[in-house]
Amino acid sequence: MSTYLTILGYNSAIPTINSAPTAQFLEMEERSFLIDCGEGTQVQLRKAKARFSKINHIFISHLHGDHCFGLPGLIASFRLLGRETPLHVYGPVGIKEMLETIFRITETHRGFEVIYHELSSKQSEKIYDDKRVEVFTIPLDHRIYCNGYLFREKPKERHLNMAEISKYEEIQTCGYQNIKNGKDIVLSDGYVLKNEKLTNAPSPSVSYAFCSDTRYNESILSLIDGVDVLYHESTFLHELKKMAEYTGHTTALEAAHIAKMANVGKLILGHFSNRYNDLELLRDEARQIFPETELPNALVPLKIESH
Repeated sequence: MSTYLTILGYNSAIPTINSAPTAQFLEMEERSFLIDCGEGTQVQLRKAKARFSKINHIFISHLHGDHCFGLPGLIASFRLLGRETPLHVYGPVGIKEMLETIFRITETHRGFEVIYHELSSKQSEKIYDDKRVEVFTIPLDHRIYCNGYLFREKPKERHLNMAEISKYEEIQTCGYQNIKNGKDIVLSDGYVLKNEKLTNAPSPSVSYAFCSDTRYNESILSLIDGVDVLYHESTFLHELKKMAEYTGHTTALEAAHIAKMANVGKLILGHFSNRYNDLELLRDEARQIFPETELPNALVPLKIESH
């Protein structure tokens, strides 16, 4: 099962004809996660042909409008589409009050439960965990409380070597799961079949880090070390470093430094100021430091692979 990232929107603050505010759709181990939900996200989801019913977990980095103003409308659409399963929303303290106030005033009746996971810690914490995937917060340094998110596949099962397994009639189908889990097989005569003989190495697990609005922040390096793909905001060119610092943002050059020091596989820039018509300027600046830098390709799924 492959992991795909679809960037739905990547510009800062104001939507434009050709781009939308921050939102991303991540498919990992048959789970569908929505990361941030700027204005127009549900339209972008439709363009990307994403299935609304698959989204059960939404992660909001912070409560600036370009990262969350699309959320009330999306949840309202879930109701109109007949959703009944619970929806988990992760975000800063205040997100429940914001959404529930809108729902109350607009008399929006959902028909399904919204489970809020409000965050306030300034230390990284695991906020989602199942058999295949885990998600951690990445504390960032913005004007208001803000988190990035680290999505990581857990170690995968080993692959069955059927050519070898078929040589032993004693091995039944019901025992395949134990073999996948790495266990040896003891035959009736006491002979031990080592697992490495019956299996092949598992597919490598992959990881993805989303770093939303933040000043240059080396404290995140240990959290994102070695991730396969890093999305990092790069609102300005480095000539506007003072403005970036003042407004709580990062330059393209600074994002590249983070990527290089964290030994990531690929860097994707985003959250660009509307002052830039030519985004290749930001990409080229970052590539001076980190050659594996790309601009976001909106609505086109990117396969995340181990590097």
